[in-house]
Amino acid sequence: MAYRPADQIVHKAAWLYYTHGLRQDEVAQRLNISRASVALYLRRAREAGIVNISTSTQLFREDMMARRLEDALDLETVWLVGEEGLTPDPAAEIPTLAASVFLEMVKNGDRVGVAWGRTVYAIADAMSYADRQGVTVVELCGNLGSPYSYRPDQCTMEIARRLNARGLNFYAPLVLSTEELARALREEPVVREQLDGISSCDLALFTVGTLDEDSHVIKCGALGLEELHQLKKQGATGVIAGQIIDAEGAWLDCDYNRRMISADFDAIRAIPRRLMVVQEDEKFEPLLAAINGRFFTHLVLTSRMAERLLEHTGAIADKHQPAKATA
Repeated sequence: MAYRPADQIVHKAAWLYYTHGLRQDEVAQRLNISRASVALYLRRAREAGIVNISTSTQLFREDMMARRLEDALDLETVWLVGEEGLTPDPAAEIPTLAASVFLEMVKNGDRVGVAWGRTVYAIADAMSYADRQGVTVVELCGNLGSPYSYRPDQCTMEIARRLNARGLNFYAPLVLSTEELARALREEPVVREQLDGISSCDLALFTVGTLDEDSHVIKCGALGLEELHQLKKQGATGVIAGQIIDAEGAWLDCDYNRRMISADFDAIRAIPRRLMVVQEDEKFEPLLAAINGRFFTHLVLTSRMAERLLEHTGAIADKHQPAKATA
């Protein structure tokens, strides 16, 4: 990162405080400024990415339950927030942990695909500023006209801002009024180029959505309640990048999905590192669907959700054990 002359005193204050371990009053004396100015410059250093404060996420991996879940689901890494967390509800710590995990996973030069939703935006909001070189953050689906901060474009651009990266938004709506219009728009060169480029991403960040009256696809107006009820009768179970999946994790062949502008599921699965973050307990069934669809390689969730998953996989394993012969 190139520093402007105005940044030099901010950089010096951060260097003395964080690298040399001087107290704030000692930094003030060394630079001949007030202690209040030192506090201000240290905050600016963190916000500008001059200083990146991070903690190792190893603690959240060194858990026998996490290791068992990795083996059971054939995942690369699982991170768990346990009941001994810093807040009464461990789920509240998920965005902060996921933000640290995500920053560890992003490498210089990466192309990063980002979905949307309240959890994804909470991760972006909790993320420390970092100065990654040559990173591009790509939106995985079209946009919404809703005022919510967790719109796809908002999630993409906020994460890009935190990484000092280039953000690439979709210049298309998430849902079109007709299948014909959606099909035609997908063939527009600028939209087709972005859809085709998703499989070349190095990393993806997303969650799985629920399908109930509080779902973000309902709240933002992408899907109506009557249509939701009909889709659930057809087996709709969860949402990935705005698209509906069934209990097996397969793309649901329905009018709603055919009107979507979003990443092809094969393109998502082609991304080598895919971080799934699950915060709410009510996402258990959608998460099972995402597991069946092999949508992710890395997972952040609470230990109580992990315990439910292990019980579920154990029940399935017992169900498929050959029956013992009786005398």
